[in-house]
Amino acid sequence: MKPILLPANQPPARFYQGGARIAEFRGSHDVQPNTPEDWVGSTTSVRGHAPVGMTRLEDGRLLADAVASEPLEWLGPEHFARYGHDSMLLVKLLDAGQQLPVHAHPDGEFAATHVSALHGKAEAWYILSPGKVYVALTRDLSAAELHSFVVTQNIDTLLSLMHEITVEVGDCVFVPHGVLHAIGAGILLAEVQEPEDLSILLEWEDFDLDGVRDGHLGLGFDLALTAVERTERSEDNVEALIRRRVTKGNSLPREASQFFRLDKVENLDHFAAGFGIVIALDESVKLKMEGGDHHLAPGSTMLIPYAAGAFTLEGTALLARPPLP
Repeated sequence: MKPILLPANQPPARFYQGGARIAEFRGSHDVQPNTPEDWVGSTTSVRGHAPVGMTRLEDGRLLADAVASEPLEWLGPEHFARYGHDSMLLVKLLDAGQQLPVHAHPDGEFAATHVSALHGKAEAWYILSPGKVYVALTRDLSAAELHSFVVTQNIDTLLSLMHEITVEVGDCVFVPHGVLHAIGAGILLAEVQEPEDLSILLEWEDFDLDGVRDGHLGLGFDLALTAVERTERSEDNVEALIRRRVTKGNSLPREASQFFRLDKVENLDHFAAGFGIVIALDESVKLKMEGGDHHLAPGSTMLIPYAAGAFTLEGTALLARPPLP
């Protein structure tokens, strides 16, 4: 098996604006409206719309089917022994063409119990263009207060009760299960997450969606909002979720390692064989392995199967990988 250069995989007609920054990052001029997400090396579908969102290989097979048929070659024996043919990873490029709605994602127990999903959805962002994000509450909210913000769509007040954080290029932000968050307009980021499409949307005005119908995972808001964290997080607690201006190595807080890994490569680094996705950040990225060298253009993405073997990355890049078995 050899590494696979991946073209853009942008689900159409998403409910929020964006896509131009992804095209610019990738060096493309093909910009379609409302394509703000590029699902990179994806074995996951847009919820309720399979196979939309899933990566299709050059031979026509879905990556998910290829992995299921040859899990040892794609994922490796240790990963397979622990997780089966589950890749345990979803990577995206995300262009916030407008400020995203305030939302949260459930944990694994809630997802398994109420929507029969295999994972919750923790996520982390590597910031590729600066801006503002909103993460976690500055004071406790009662269940009734939170519900009232949703029913009345009093989002300005809800945002005023969240930590507003300025992020710069190279910052990494981890968002645990249940934590309310929103991404400010103009931000381009690379996201690593658990491989699910599960969002509890507290805001829907000015977006192309019916939040009353679609914002609660089909559960109703009374139940869905029980998955949302209503307790205050201090400034120190929120700052602990962020690694500022990462220059090299592990980019994420320790808490994130149970869900996924993300390494920043600067100049040169060596990696053992394993399933991973490379995002090239400059013009000099080179992937070197026994089967030959691969030169990656800025903004390109490459999928590395376990069977491709150990490798070296030169240049400036991100490497996203599943959690250790």
